[in-house]
Amino acid sequence: MKISPLTPRENQAVADLVRAVIVEHGVPKVGTAYADQALDDLFDYYQRNSGVYYVLKDEQGQVLGGAGIAPLENFNGPVCELQKMYFYPSARGLGWGSAMIDQCLSKAKEMGFEQCYLETMPQMLDAQKLYVKKGFKYIDGPMGDTGHCSCPIHMLLDL
Repeated sequence: MKISPLTPRENQAVADLVRAVIVEHGVPKVGTAYADQALDDLFDYYQRNSGVYYVLKDEQGQVLGGAGIAPLENFNGPVCELQKMYFYPSARGLGWGSAMIDQCLSKAKEMGFEQCYLETMPQMLDAQKLYVKKGFKYIDGPMGDTGHCSCPIHMLLDL
């Protein structure tokens, strides 16, 4: 498997991935990444918003996971957001989530960010364990305004 930057031809595969994992976990569709207008054209979104999205692909080129880094929306300061980190079950528990976070955080530092923020759901316990292992700390409320009002778990990492 290989981690590489998203290409335009992978947009639909990533949108399908995000929506499938959200449904799998019983996460609300409204107020989460499921309803993001940018989801169907992430390549363009990240190009316009000075960010980057990475995909995990198998040997046949099938997208099995992904995550992105972009400036935190509606926030003034050197804070980025770890966004849309989702993996199909076949790619979980194999170290790819950790590798993906490392790739994203390395890029965030290179881009000059000082902190990385994320939002997640209570039922995504394995993801939270990974975030904590990587140094993210729980914070009391949201930063910025991502539009993800259904995500009650907020975390922050000093880069």
